[in-house]
Amino acid sequence: MLDSQSTSTRDDAVFQALIATAVDGIMVIDAHGHIQVFNSACERLFGYKPEEVIGKNVKMLMPSPYRDEHDGYLAHYRETGEKRIIGIGREVFGQRKDGTTFPMYLSVGQGKMEGVDIYVGIIHDLTERDVAAQEVMEREERLRSILDTVPDAIILIDERGIVESFSPAAVRLFGYPADQVIGQNVKMLMPAGYREHHDGYLQRYLTTGEKRIIGVGRVVVGQRSDGSTFPMELAVGEVKLKDRRLFTGFVRDITERQTTEHRLQEMQAELLHVSRLSAMGQMGSALAHELNQPLAATMNYVKAAQRTLEPVADPRGVKSIELLGKAGEQVARAGNIIRNLRDFIGKREANRREEKLHKIIEEAIALGLVGAADSNVKVKILLDPALPPVLVDKVQIQQVIINLIRNAVEAMLQMPVRRLVIESSLGEPGMAQVTISDTGPGLSEAVASRLFQPFITTKEKGMGLGLTICQSIINAHGGRLWAVPNEEAGVTFCFQLPLAEKTED
Repeated sequence: MLDSQSTSTRDDAVFQALIATAVDGIMVIDAHGHIQVFNSACERLFGYKPEEVIGKNVKMLMPSPYRDEHDGYLAHYRETGEKRIIGIGREVFGQRKDGTTFPMYLSVGQGKMEGVDIYVGIIHDLTERDVAAQEVMEREERLRSILDTVPDAIILIDERGIVESFSPAAVRLFGYPADQVIGQNVKMLMPAGYREHHDGYLQRYLTTGEKRIIGVGRVVVGQRSDGSTFPMELAVGEVKLKDRRLFTGFVRDITERQTTEHRLQEMQAELLHVSRLSAMGQMGSALAHELNQPLAATMNYVKAAQRTLEPVADPRGVKSIELLGKAGEQVARAGNIIRNLRDFIGKREANRREEKLHKIIEEAIALGLVGAADSNVKVKILLDPALPPVLVDKVQIQQVIINLIRNAVEAMLQMPVRRLVIESSLGEPGMAQVTISDTGPGLSEAVASRLFQPFITTKEKGMGLGLTICQSIINAHGGRLWAVPNEEAGVTFCFQLPLAEKTED
């Protein structure tokens, strides 16, 4: 059997091994707060060697206000026996040798050693826990920031359709405060026709797995708190959290998009109408010019025939002279109609106002590139919003730009490099300039020399009036339109417009 001395020696060895190998810091102080034991884990935590702290007051390891309160707490405990931490434990802060502090959980037990009161402190470093908690908090803050600023509404529902989360954008979009929606069935945000079928759809999906909108998205109708409805694009995602299934709805109000599309359709119709009128006017002008000479020649032939037949007394000759006179009257009438048509075309006035050129171009680009997505044309836009306004008929200038853009896109369809550059800048003094450059095949010398003449075209089904109309519009505005070949490939069309004159009241 082991004697008491051997048992004591063994207990001391176990105690020393425990102190030395413990992961947490272990510290023993006496009744006055002087450090008696300072294990290896404490060395790592506080940065002190045992000889630097043994015999010194433990408050050296504490930052304010713990340091200032420690001696008073010990004295109060000795006098009253009131425990504030002994046998309880709490989170406090320690201070390292270099002055930095760290969070720690301190549990204190009381005992006796050789008949003297001692206090054993077990110290667990909470730095990693706090860092992890801070990272979680930062992630939550980032997520909250995203949810607060994302323009699309985000709604989280469970598999019963009950709303669990309602983002700020959803509040703005539907007009309900979040607390009025959370806990309610999401169908409250749907008008009649959608509302009645929602629960059935959810149940059918949970039973059969048949997807109608999850992972697909579609355009539906939402209902605001005031009862008004609006078109929205809805995409739904699914997530499983442990034994729960949640659905996230991403809602985008497309009212403005539909309004924009409607406006684009109106502008397309308006531009098409103006384009047809311009084409008719240009064609009429060209036809009037071309028909004027044959009509004049016809009139001369009629008069010559009358003079030839005048000596003839034969009734048939008299009748022929009468008919030739009527024919001459009709030729003269046709000439008057043509002259009136030319006068009308020449006198028509455009509806001109001061306009920002970059706004005109932006709208024209949106229209000119409709349907051009499949052509794989790379578009570079360099517009100067600081340009002074120009005095123009907006629709006519947009007609010119759209025509030039579409010509450029068509010219590049068979080219390996398809790049379209649209730019606005100051031109000659008092003028604004617009350039539209492509990487198409360019213009042959034969076409280039007659580019703006009527009925000259490189298209199989073209009438050859597009560029002629464009030039007449620009000329009528007091500007000019021209084309120059690019060094590498393609052609650049340029036109200039006079800046609006500044007026003072």
